[in-house]
Amino acid sequence: MVESPIRMLDDRTDQATRKMLEKVVERKQKFDKFKTWHLIAMWATVFISFLYFLYIYKTVMQPFSYSFASMFSAFVNQSANFYLLIFTVGLYGLMNLLREKREKAENEYHALRCEIIDKSKDLWKKEDEWKNRHTVFEMMKKNYDINLYHENK
Repeated sequence: MVESPIRMLDDRTDQATRKMLEKVVERKQKFDKFKTWHLIAMWATVFISFLYFLYIYKTVMQPFSYSFASMFSAFVNQSANFYLLIFTVGLYGLMNLLREKREKAENEYHALRCEIIDKSKDLWKKEDEWKNRHTVFEMMKKNYDINLYHENK
């Protein structure tokens, strides 16, 4: 998939540079997707956990607070408690899985972005290309929110 603004760079970049820019855009989009899904899973985990503990408090802890054994017995006697616990723990596991995928995608994106920054003297060898590289950098920042000026995130 060729991104239209990158394709329109014509003589400012060669084909290999355009391909690298397309790849960094793909990695940024992948990172943004995992970042969004991780945030959704995180808030869903917090919300569901809160509701689950509120449910346990109202149905098990309050009515059977006189004895731990009776609380445990009441908890185990309701099969819904087990399923809700499995669901909440599963949601927590999904959140952690998405966090790992987000971090991996961020590292891949950042590594390629830094590689472009490090190789910028090789990618824009000619003097007129070097002078016009800022237009490429500005286009990447404006269209894709990718900073190619500095390696810092």
